[in-house]
Amino acid sequence: MQSHLHRELSVGEVAERSGLAVSAIHFYEAKGLISSRRNAGNQRRFSRDVLRRVAIIKVAQRTGISLAEIRQAFDTLPASRAPTAADWRPLSAKWRHALDERITRLTRLRDQLDHCIGCGCLSMNDCPLRNPEDELAEEGSGPRLLDPD
Repeated sequence: MQSHLHRELSVGEVAERSGLAVSAIHFYEAKGLISSRRNAGNQRRFSRDVLRRVAIIKVAQRTGISLAEIRQAFDTLPASRAPTAADWRPLSAKWRHALDERITRLTRLRDQLDHCIGCGCLSMNDCPLRNPEDELAEEGSGPRLLDPD
């Protein structure tokens, strides 16, 4: 008999322990973020380290990290064990930088938002929200945001 700490988990147990729906667990597996094996009854069984990976996914998604970026980060981790604090440090440092940049952009957007609400100018050349520094001019004339092709 397996000890409680080494027993594999069913998809329902992973969902219950992580606070996610079973469909989310299946989705993460389909995206290659987590993995399972099939038992003799063809049921999914997850090693317990999947709970740590799911926790990392949840934290990363809350900060706006894409699933593709999470997958890239997971590709740098050993697949045979739960990520450790030492594994987490380089991931969080990289994500911290991306989060700092996002916060800077959002702060700038928030601060500029008051200048545009209700102005009615609809200026695509000067609008700091939709077309900062007239970046769209490089793509050609016409309604670049409405018809980018």
